[in-house]
Amino acid sequence: MIYLEDTQVINRILAGNTREYEVLVNRYKDLAFTIAFRILNNREDAEEAAQDSFIKAFRGLSSFRKDSGFSTWLYRIVYNTAVSKKRLKKQIFQNIDELPLSDLTDAPKYDFDAMAERGMILEKAMQRLPEEDRVLITLFYVNESSVEEIQQITGMSKSNIKVRLFRSRKKLQELVSKMTEKIYF
Repeated sequence: MIYLEDTQVINRILAGNTREYEVLVNRYKDLAFTIAFRILNNREDAEEAAQDSFIKAFRGLSSFRKDSGFSTWLYRIVYNTAVSKKRLKKQIFQNIDELPLSDLTDAPKYDFDAMAERGMILEKAMQRLPEEDRVLITLFYVNESSVEEIQQITGMSKSNIKVRLFRSRKKLQELVSKMTEKIYF
């Protein structure tokens, strides 16, 4: 199978071969969902936001200027779509408080290998961070986006991104330490 660059795929789509869009969807669907999930904290809402984002991107493909990568442009759409969906949901459910995360001391202790257990702890700790911090960590560490790309996606300044990443890493480390301490001691 021949690998085509995003711009080649986009040119084919714009030339009328709309079925090629599936290539872009398959290439970016996982991280699009992850970004939306980090903001919305709900699987169904995140799936809907990711799907809506791909539809918006498809409809706006002719306006894609190619001065940044397609993924950066798409992730900006995902970020904005998820934030808008969250704001709308907050307006609808203003009086409902978020349920607190269950206390890990009540969780059963399984004999998982250390990596799986650490992964679960890390995910629980990530859920306790503010949504923007979860998104920044996901973009920087999971997607390996540069600070410049994150700036394009989120609209934050470079210095703000760097400060928030530093603080988020520190907070995440503290949370993981506390959660690990509760489980093992």
